[in-house]
Amino acid sequence: MLTGREAVARAGIDAVALKPAECDVSRAAELPIDRVTIDYEGREHLPDAETLDRLAAEAELYVTTPVRADGFDPLGDDSLIDKIPDPARRVLVAGHGAYLSKDESSREVAPRLGAARRDAPDAWVGTEGVERVALAAGGTQFELLSRSTDRDVRGLRAAGFDGEIAVYAPTVLTDDEDVVLDAVGAYVARRRPVARALPDGDGDGSGDDPDTAPPTDASATGRTREVLSAAARDFALVGSPETVRERVDALREAGVDHVVGYPARGIDEFLL
Repeated sequence: MLTGREAVARAGIDAVALKPAECDVSRAAELPIDRVTIDYEGREHLPDAETLDRLAAEAELYVTTPVRADGFDPLGDDSLIDKIPDPARRVLVAGHGAYLSKDESSREVAPRLGAARRDAPDAWVGTEGVERVALAAGGTQFELLSRSTDRDVRGLRAAGFDGEIAVYAPTVLTDDEDVVLDAVGAYVARRRPVARALPDGDGDGSGDDPDTAPPTDASATGRTREVLSAAARDFALVGSPETVRERVDALREAGVDHVVGYPARGIDEFLL
């Protein structure tokens, strides 16, 4: 039986994304992959400068910085940028509304993304919800995996885009369907095409009334389970390490440079 380190190495991903609210990110040094991105889940979860310094010395470190958030706003309060070590690279994103205040969410993205890119020309640029703005800003385009990723990337390459493209995907290294749905069912259910396809889905990605909506985990049945199982293969990297490797290879063949896996079952799946 493969260890977690062996499984993730065999899967072929070349970077790991960690959520500081979910795990001790200092364990990144134990991973078999030396490119690590730290997601942003609110400034209360931002690792301290000492931890980031240590990670930057041990791995190729990327830190997600929402350009609308206080502390990372290049047109306002950018005081948190000093916490990011010089060797680390930034991942510039618009920022998820769950981690932004009402005032922060109302700020314009385009001028901030442009200003941040000028300050950090080697940064990756998150495309979720701001695809055209991100492309105009340039830099490594950092996309969420979807059912159209291969086609979209081929189109960008055919149109002459020669910059780097990175793809982020929740990753579950097992073909146990119950485990897969427990890990990524809720995530894929929030993706707009999936929300529309789910029974009684409203299509806005926000889900139905939690008191009446069908479950999205391993207890899902019937049409809901069918939709979620298919969506898990479109919007996440799931299956045996060999199955995931086939998907990763297909992405690279389409023109993707980096595949970033988020351990949806926790960091231990990639270690133990």
